[in-house]
Amino acid sequence: MSLEKGRGGFTVWFTGLPCSGKTTLARALEEELRSIKRQVEVLDGDEVRTRLTKGLGFSKADRDENIRRIAYVAKLLTRVQAVAIVAAVSPYREIRDEARAEIGNFIEVYVKCSLEECIQRDVKGMYARALRGEIPNFTGVSDPYEPPLCPEVTVDTGAEDVGESLSKILHQLAQVGYIPWHLIESFPQHRKGPQVLA
Repeated sequence: MSLEKGRGGFTVWFTGLPCSGKTTLARALEEELRSIKRQVEVLDGDEVRTRLTKGLGFSKADRDENIRRIAYVAKLLTRVQAVAIVAAVSPYREIRDEARAEIGNFIEVYVKCSLEECIQRDVKGMYARALRGEIPNFTGVSDPYEPPLCPEVTVDTGAEDVGESLSKILHQLAQVGYIPWHLIESFPQHRKGPQVLA
């Protein structure tokens, strides 16, 4: 799919451990892109599971099917020149690569955060329950997370604030021609923002 003057469709896919900061960054990116009149939809993993993928569990097969359905919606949005922002744990590398191949215009953002930091941020107590054995197949505790090998962007939410992480993402989007450079002219590499919390 060709991109004309930064107006073509694309998908930004945030992946990382639960509570690493994916949704916070996705919403911050949504706000910036809407400021330049882009059509944007956020596909948040938790919200999607209450609608699009309701009934799926957390086995590997169900997790893969969950990602396939999200990827399909993201592909449709991208095809009509909208921006799809996906914020989903998406723990398995192979299915993320499958999503990349299906969607085409795709930026993978690895939201890096230590397990210890994610546990501290978990206001719902999900990690604590998983560590007690009350939640099976919980990513990072009883189920693996496979970090991306070559993501377009890596942000470290344990060390960076939202502004710094968002700046990295915007610079990459401009670099590949997905957004115009003028969007980030007033968004320097080390602009400060609120701390990533969820």
